[in-house]
Amino acid sequence: MSLPPSPPPRNDAACEGGESIAARLARLDAALAAYGERLGDPLAAEYRAFLRGGIERFTRQHLAGHFTGSAFVVSADGERCLLLHHAKLDRWLQPGGHADGEPDLAAVALREAEEETGLAGLVVEGGVLDLDRHAIPARGAEPEHWHWDVRYLVRCTAGETPRINAESRAFAWRRIDALAVDAGVEPSIRRMAARWLESRGK
Repeated sequence: MSLPPSPPPRNDAACEGGESIAARLARLDAALAAYGERLGDPLAAEYRAFLRGGIERFTRQHLAGHFTGSAFVVSADGERCLLLHHAKLDRWLQPGGHADGEPDLAAVALREAEEETGLAGLVVEGGVLDLDRHAIPARGAEPEHWHWDVRYLVRCTAGETPRINAESRAFAWRRIDALAVDAGVEPSIRRMAARWLESRGK
């Protein structure tokens, strides 16, 4: 007999490092507000409303949808972006994944980038780079649901040679100026590329 899933932590519980979950939720809310003000993206208000559902929204047990974190990984000089060919989805994407109860989505994005690329010396820069809410098709016992993805800029500060792993069939470093106008890539990747170029005055 299978055991029921563990209940999600309370909003007032402490995260690793001593900071409470409530404090991390408040920090994410402030980051989403700043993103919305900076870019005028109405999606920020919807994210903030979804966030008010509490820590359960960061777990897979919230079947209707949950927060995820992604990384737009750039080279040390900021000229190129690293994409991976996702084994399950058969698409070129940025690294990213489930929060699994962690409300610090910048930390989630960094963790996923490290795990999926094998690169050391990665660092998160700036606040929220992009928001992208997208539907995930039903698979097995898992119903169709929404990923409320929060994306961050992650820069290489050491090596730039990724390692093939179970989740990634291949990697490609792409020039960001070319990526921003490439109709063959995901629209949200083009959008992130354009935002990064704009932030650099290009």
